[in-house]
Amino acid sequence: MSAKDKGAVGGGRKKSVKSVSKSAKAGLQFPVGRIGRYLKKGRFSKRIGAGAPVYLAAVLEYLCAEILELAGNAARDNKKSRIIPRHIQLAIKNDEELSKFLGGITIASGGVIPTIQPVLLPKKHKKDKDHVAA
Repeated sequence: MSAKDKGAVGGGRKKSVKSVSKSAKAGLQFPVGRIGRYLKKGRFSKRIGAGAPVYLAAVLEYLCAEILELAGNAARDNKKSRIIPRHIQLAIKNDEELSKFLGGITIASGGVIPTIQPVLLPKKHKKDKDHVAA
């Protein structure tokens, strides 16, 4: 018998191969496998490419990181160490792009954004140079 027939070179044990998740391969925190399973289960399309769940997980992770960063800033501005739904609401509504993207959603316990309509503000009177006494 040759070394090929025995299965392992040198008669030693075979190295156990650790399984690496798709998320780890992509360098993401969000679960790529689970997102892929939901895409298949949701019947959005008959076929789902291998890169689709990776891309979707990356986009979702980026959006969450962006919102959490802004919400953390809002919490720090309010001298709080814990992010609450109000901070998430303030973060989304004060950011122009996120406000446009997530404009139609309602955040539970988010409260409202305090605004005063420009029509209700007192008018600023411009002083003409002709009427200014020297």
